[in-house]
Amino acid sequence: MSSQKFVRPIFDNPFLNIEELPNDTIKRQPEPLTQANFDPNGTSLVISKDVDLDINKKTWMRIYVPRRIIANHDDDKLPVIFYYHGGGFVFFHVNSYGSDLFCQQLSEKLDAMIIALEYRLAPENRLPAAYDDAIDGLNWIKSTQDEWIQNYADLSNVYLFGSSSGGNLAYHAGLRVASLSDRELEPVKIKGLILHQPYFSGKNRTESEEKLKDDPTLPLQAIDKMFDLSLPKGTLDHDHEYSNPLLNGGSKHLDDMITRGWGILVTGVSEDPLIDASRNFADFIEKKDVKTFKLFGDGYHVIELFEPSRAAVLFDAIRDLISATKN
Repeated sequence: MSSQKFVRPIFDNPFLNIEELPNDTIKRQPEPLTQANFDPNGTSLVISKDVDLDINKKTWMRIYVPRRIIANHDDDKLPVIFYYHGGGFVFFHVNSYGSDLFCQQLSEKLDAMIIALEYRLAPENRLPAAYDDAIDGLNWIKSTQDEWIQNYADLSNVYLFGSSSGGNLAYHAGLRVASLSDRELEPVKIKGLILHQPYFSGKNRTESEEKLKDDPTLPLQAIDKMFDLSLPKGTLDHDHEYSNPLLNGGSKHLDDMITRGWGILVTGVSEDPLIDASRNFADFIEKKDVKTFKLFGDGYHVIELFEPSRAAVLFDAIRDLISATKN
């Protein structure tokens, strides 16, 4: 399959002209947002509901389950996948149209419970705010009395999955979890990470960043600008632990992931400026003996969100990860 056959969607790309405003904020254009679909007797294959996480932080989650589970009163316990949306840490929401549709697909195709997190955005809330929110979500499921979690979630079979900046978030949330004792998250057990075209970069340009610097979906200037807006105040360059996972030989908590037997799936596509950073990261963790899964092919950045039919290969790779790590 040749990348030349891909026809990119025409849309109002917020990454191309980021307008900064006073008081650490940016201009965001209105976008269509979706409602949860909570109708167990309807025709949709997946139903969803929204739950509050931290009302002070204005964080919340949308939970998706296959409709058959509730409609048929099945006793099946589903693997749980936390999903973190992309947008460079500065754009989009859990109920953005593309994210919602993708999570519905994910729940249906993988027969899983998806918990999509509405985390705080930068520059109003710079990193590590989003990482903190991810840990809040994991703490919520370990203690909640929510009926869906109690009845349908297999908390011993949990994965962290993110697209683009969400992949970055999944990795750093994973590092934090790996540093904890088993008792601190019981009964929640993380089995693996899914880093879908993760938003990693550094001070030194990769070959793909140079080659695809004018990419119409994610140009290099946008990659840099969004890290400028999301990294902690006073950060001198993009060789920061939050943006460059290879810095100083990588995190010491990678060893904890190895000890726990986690698997990490890393994906990338040919027409994405981030592909070399993804490849370099996947090769790096593989050499450290992390149980590494790779999926690299043709396409543009987060193609699956624009062309849902392209997601089948990704879902197969996630299914393989779950199969290899569930025990």
